[in-house]
Amino acid sequence: MCSVMRKAAYPLALVWLVFLAAPVLANGDSGNIQRPADWEQGGTFNILFENDLFFDTDRDYTNGVQLSYTTPPDRNLGWAVDLARMLPFFPQDGEVRTSYSIGQNIYTPSDITVANPPLTSRPYAGFLYGAIGLIADTGTELDQLQVQLGVVGPASLAKESQTFVHRIIRDRKPMGWHYQLRDEPALLITYDHTMKVLPRFDVLGFTADIEPHYGAAIGNVYDYINVGAMARIGFNMADDYGPPRIEPALPGSNFFESNGGIGAYIFAGVDGRAIGHNIFLDGNSFTTSRSVQRLPFVGDATIGAAITVEGMRLAFSHVFRTREYRTQPGGDQFGSVSLTFRF
Repeated sequence: MCSVMRKAAYPLALVWLVFLAAPVLANGDSGNIQRPADWEQGGTFNILFENDLFFDTDRDYTNGVQLSYTTPPDRNLGWAVDLARMLPFFPQDGEVRTSYSIGQNIYTPSDITVANPPLTSRPYAGFLYGAIGLIADTGTELDQLQVQLGVVGPASLAKESQTFVHRIIRDRKPMGWHYQLRDEPALLITYDHTMKVLPRFDVLGFTADIEPHYGAAIGNVYDYINVGAMARIGFNMADDYGPPRIEPALPGSNFFESNGGIGAYIFAGVDGRAIGHNIFLDGNSFTTSRSVQRLPFVGDATIGAAITVEGMRLAFSHVFRTREYRTQPGGDQFGSVSLTFRF
């Protein structure tokens, strides 16, 4: 346990060090930095990597990778803006962006060296998907609607991905992929609404804000509703809603708008979900597969930090997740690293 706690502390210590040192690098005048007169919003490219290796575990939600591109507000396809204006839960005056993503998630039982895992263990599963999303931002409210299309099962290439990576890092070979979920087309529609309930306010010379959120998901991958909030404190904070995460999670934004120079913030948040369906626990929808007894309520607690340097944002999140199924020995924790470029 002490070894796990030490390994968990390393990435957090790093982001705390960056956060504390950044004002010095900015010569103590970052709060007065203004956007240049010819500043223009650009598109953003985001690389997102989530893994439990940060905390010396290899089970449950063990790996997630996502690449995404988000357009600037003035470079959408015409249908995207028209559709955003038609949606009753989207604002009529918000800046509209379109996002495009590809990603892969991997789920495994706690002991990957067993060729035939116990029936009480989480099933092996993978999810490979592409996604398109609509985003509307008023500056104080963010609406995000995303449609993911993909596949669960051997066609997700999760077995090949995990085996390849473990071979490279000389880790244990996963032995039970023969019992993974069967191939199934996957559809997931998610919606998140985030609010800045108070104007940014000063705390001990730093700037802070509070961002409640709510959302929902529907499809044969997940059905859930969620609610939560995030608090941030920093200096020269970029205009964003926190770093992005792979659903289901505390929502953030793939895009950000830099105020110039160096900025940073630390954050803490919670997200609670009432879950009606989780294919990775309930098993395949149309054929017999392994499954476990899902718990109806799951919660995340997240802490982390982000730093922006001109057109780049680097963030790390440490996620604590409660038990998701009855035979799970305990909760999970994993790390999430995102690198976002504006251009």
